Parts: sequence; structure tokens; C-alpha cells
Amino acid sequence: MAGTDTEIAALNSRAREHAAALDNVRSGMKTVIIGQQAVIDQVLAAVLAGGHALLEGVPGIAKTLTISTLAHCLDCTFARLQFTPDLLPADITGTRIYDRHTAAFRTIRGPIFHQIILADEVNRAPPKVQSALLEAMQERQVTIQGETYPLPRPFFVLATQNPLESEGTYPLPEAQLDRFMLKIRMDYPDLDEEVAILDRFTADQPAPPAPVLDAAGVAGLQSFVRSVYADPGVKRYAAQLVDATRHPATYGLDLGPMIASGASPRASLALLLCGKAHAVLAGRGYVVPDDVRALAPAVLRHRILLTFEAEADDLTAEEIVRQVLAVLEVP
Repeated sequence: MAGTDTEIAALNSRAREHAAALDNVRSGMKTVIIGQQAVIDQVLAAVLAGGHALLEGVPGIAKTLTISTLAHCLDCTFARLQFTPDLLPADITGTRIYDRHTAAFRTIRGPIFHQIILADEVNRAPPKVQSALLEAMQERQVTIQGETYPLPRPFFVLATQNPLESEGTYPLPEAQLDRFMLKIRMDYPDLDEEVAILDRFTADQPAPPAPVLDAAGVAGLQSFVRSVYADPGVKRYAAQLVDATRHPATYGLDLGPMIASGASPRASLALLLCGKAHAVLAGRGYVVPDDVRALAPAVLRHRILLTFEAEADDLTAEEIVRQVLAVLEVP
């Protein structure tokens, strides 16, 4: 593992090269998306870390446009799946049909066989469809009538959901939420940004950005992210952030009655990988504690289950993460 000054210097040099390419991706996205810089960086971090992202926000704030624009910049195969209550697993995974010309069954692959999947309004899908999506997200494969098929690499699911609407929706089970590396909150633009949106989208429709990275380039970036150096102290800090959601009293936090279940080791892995991705976005070949802190809310907010007492007190998982970050000593 890297650790010497020479090795870290070499990692820094490569990280700066990758950061320049990622700046081009950002610039391409900004030709369509106005503002939302933090959202763009968090989505890119999920892609670099090889995870999936859940984008949550009210309708009309460009969640779908953000993801489709990213797909244009990355030049990967792309499919948008509009989730509805009447959707069937076969509608996304595919099915087998009888071909009368060959007198044999053949497999028709569904739209899940793309590199970037936009799962639009994912919480509108019934449980069977969510179960099929869960296998694709975790195993990078799907099963069609007993036969297993690998999905193309790289493979990302970028899902959206509306937090305000509950009618006709199926809340995602905790097991599926945990498969999303990040839960990204997307908010309204500010006034100046909204005026700029009016200027851009009420004249000529902006053209999609030119591709910046291809699938091989994305795979190379993902491989490099895993080689980014993380000091043992930074690793311990990431583990402590997660452990504090399970044993808050150990860290001087009076949150025990508020937390029904803390984050799992999958959160620790996501936290460190996202920290490495954040470092690469900044042009560094090593992780600092601020990289981990920057993405801790997005990594942890959907992995902390609250008690009824917490809900009665209007305490959110976001507030718990904030308290944990405030108490833990930064190495």
C-alpha cells in the first residue's frame, strides 16, 4: 500500500490529471444544469466510488435532467426507467419468449442492461420490482426465469424520489436503501440561479454536452480511486463516525433512546471510498478528514433508523449526523 512520500507524490500527479478530466465533466454538466454544484460533486463521487445514488427532492428541480446530462458527459449506454405501480420485474430485467421460427425459447433483455440506469420515481415501483432492482444493484447481475446474466460494466443506478408524495408509493425497504452509497438531497435554486434558468430554458433548448469520458475511462478512474492513500488515522475516524451511530454513549452523545439501529459496516466502506473519490475531485492522491466529513451526511442519512421517540421530538437522521460530526475529534 502506498505510504511513502514518493508514492504519494506519484498518486498526487495522477490525481491532478484525473481531476482535470473531471473538471471537464463538471463544465459539460454546467452547460445544462445551473447551480447545484454540491449535488453534481456528490453524484460524481458516487460514480467514482463505484456505488449507486438516490437523489431526493421535490418535482421540477432537475433531478432527472442532472442524471441524463451526466450520462451524456460519460458516454456510457443509458436507459431511463419510469417506475409506476403497475410495473413488472420483467419490464426492467427482460423475459424469455418462444420463437416460432427456431422452435426454441430465447431471452429478450430488458432496459436494465445499460451502464447508467435512471430509476425515475423509484419509490413508485411495487416490492417485486424493487427486489429485481436490488439484485442488479448489489450483484451486478439479473436473473431471468432461472438464468443469470451479468450486467455491463461500469454499472450505476441513479434513482430519484419525491419526499413529499406518499399516495401510490412504496417506501424503499432498509435493505435496498442501504445499497445506495449516497442519498443526495437536492433543493430549490436561489433567486439568481432561477433567473438564469429562465434565460437558458425559455430561449433555445440547450444542446446536450459532448462526451468527456467513455466507459473505459470511468473504469480506470474507479480503479485509481481505490488506490488513493488513506492514513490509518483517517480510516479510524471514518469507522468512529459510523460506530457513533451504534454506540452514541461511548462518544458522549445522549442519543441512545433516539436511534433504533445505527449504520452498518457497509456505511464505513462507503464513507472511505467516497472520501477517496472526494480527494480525487480535489486533485489529491490522499484522503484528509475533511474529505470524509464532506460526504458523511449523504452516506449516513439513510442508514440511521430512528425510534418513535425521535420522531415525536422531530429529531432527524440529519441532525444526528450533525451532532456526531460536532463531537468526534478530527485526527
